[in-house]
Amino acid sequence: MTTKDNNATVVNADQTKTLPPQPVVGTPKATGEISDLLALMARLRADCPWDKKQSNHSLIPYAIEEAYELAEAVQTDDDEDIKGELGDVLLQVIFHCQLYAEQGRFDLSDVITTLQQKLIRRHPHVFETESLKDEAAVKARWDEIKLEERQADEARGKPRRRLDATKAGSALMQAQSVQSQASKLGFDWEGVTGAFEKLEEEIEELKAEISDKSKAEIKASISDIEKELGDCVFALVNVARKLNLDAEAATLTCVHKFKSRFGYIEAQLAQLGKSLEDSDIDEMDALWESAKQHERAL
Repeated sequence: MTTKDNNATVVNADQTKTLPPQPVVGTPKATGEISDLLALMARLRADCPWDKKQSNHSLIPYAIEEAYELAEAVQTDDDEDIKGELGDVLLQVIFHCQLYAEQGRFDLSDVITTLQQKLIRRHPHVFETESLKDEAAVKARWDEIKLEERQADEARGKPRRRLDATKAGSALMQAQSVQSQASKLGFDWEGVTGAFEKLEEEIEELKAEISDKSKAEIKASISDIEKELGDCVFALVNVARKLNLDAEAATLTCVHKFKSRFGYIEAQLAQLGKSLEDSDIDEMDALWESAKQHERAL
């Protein structure tokens, strides 16, 4: 028997079984070594109540959030912020690998190997004898290689369906993309009227799902309510698409507007010597209307 990577993998004569890293003992130090980071993550999974509760599915929102925060940090060009956000993105990779290793499926070294193989395979002009003259040629060859990879996936029994071309992104971005792909295949209304009618239908179904229910009953049926709410958002995205609007951009505009107005409320309260906690909904609502008037005056 042999071992590698902090006991992550045990190799026998007839099989290889993935095992999770061993937790660090005592108080760890920041060493900059991946093996020590893996051991630290294993310790968190063993002893931290929050980390122990997580699953690969529960971590999805955090991975998305950290990617957005990294993008913001790069825009600020602040080294400390960038290092911190890159670390948070790396944490998501390490956390997922820890969980999959606990399931006996694969570990970080397998992920790194897969990445290395992909990079080598997709850059024959760097590592082999192919000669590509410019960026356009590189892009064309890249697309050819990706097509070959998809064909290989199909050969091993992984079907490729028409909507698989939808790129990863936020829920709004994916919703609009998948609707656009379906529209190209003829699955769409001719105008925006049908999209509005579908939105109204979904809103009524959501209302019916929560109508006359107590808090306890809503909690008990939260999964069904979540599905109905998702249908409403999806239908609203369809309205945006039919109006040639970007649902993601429209929502971000609304988020920034909300933050600006709420900041106005906070500033006005501060001038009165009050905090948000000292205020009530009536006062904040009045200041909200004042914020709207202030916007129109600009």
